[in-house]
Amino acid sequence: MEVMTDVIRVDPVTPDPAALSRAAECLRRGGLVAFPTETVYGLGVHALDRAAVQRLFDAKGRPANDPLIVHVDAVESMQALVANLPTAARQLAARFWPGPLTIVLPRSPRVPDAVTAGLNTVAIRVPAHPVARALLTAAGIPVAAPSANLFSRPSPTRASHVLDDLDGRIDLVVDGGATHVGVESTVLDLSGEVPTILRPGAVSIEMLRDILPRVERRASHAPSPGAMKSPGLLERHYSPRAPLTVYDGSDGVARLARDACASMAGGQRLGIMAADEDREALSDVVRHGPRATIVYLGSERDLATVASRLYAAIRELDASGVDRILVRGFPGDDGLAVAIRDRLSRASVRSHG
Repeated sequence: MEVMTDVIRVDPVTPDPAALSRAAECLRRGGLVAFPTETVYGLGVHALDRAAVQRLFDAKGRPANDPLIVHVDAVESMQALVANLPTAARQLAARFWPGPLTIVLPRSPRVPDAVTAGLNTVAIRVPAHPVARALLTAAGIPVAAPSANLFSRPSPTRASHVLDDLDGRIDLVVDGGATHVGVESTVLDLSGEVPTILRPGAVSIEMLRDILPRVERRASHAPSPGAMKSPGLLERHYSPRAPLTVYDGSDGVARLARDACASMAGGQRLGIMAADEDREALSDVVRHGPRATIVYLGSERDLATVASRLYAAIRELDASGVDRILVRGFPGDDGLAVAIRDRLSRASVRSHG
């Protein structure tokens, strides 16, 4: 059933308490509220309200085997949601919360099965964005909040992206401007013997190993058909409508340019995502004129800027009606390089490397 989606604009640093009070009340009574976190916009519902959680799955078109991340305003607020709070979780929280780290722990019986995909674990984080924190405090409830988009689409980093996908499907959007991290949180599983990164993000494995030296990365393989322990594990995810191809390797930009010229000669309209350093390498593409739209994401040495612009660029090019999107890869082994590579790999139809 279509609903009227309202938009409340707030200052991203000092949001108006009266505006957030309205959003908090909407959450408490079972409404669907999109709001900014430091990573991407989340679509929030009362995490302990089973009917509201089901409405969220319906609005996004999200499969039941894909669990949700529960957002709370402080470590103390998560204790009723977990079976136990190990020392490792407290250490990580002291270092990285509030911030873009999600921790997977054994859940308490209070958490509905729909939130956890029926598993005995729950994913929890304390976001750092001032709007998210103020909203969670005002609501006084745990808020389950996946990205505020239609399932499998690129995550939203602006309120306009939320409306592009969910206008008429949700109750309220809190517009706090653009998010600044731009890719989803790191997900760390503490429910097993070895702490394991399930989804890479801005908190890198090196940062985590400062606290827990045994942290490992999840083996790279396709998820089983059953319940997943974390969001973001599907082989295809974050995808535009236009087919997206990634060009990795030291000669990736040169191969991208050659393929782009050949595709445009065949009549295709292209969207290209590149680094600032690629301008000269793409000069032949530019000479082809209006058949190519190039978005420069930032310097390859400034991955924080690249990550913050990534999803917005994908959405911009997709909305322009291009036939294909070509993206240069961003090499590196730090947190954001791994996260960017992960998101582009899942968004792509194929990778050239």
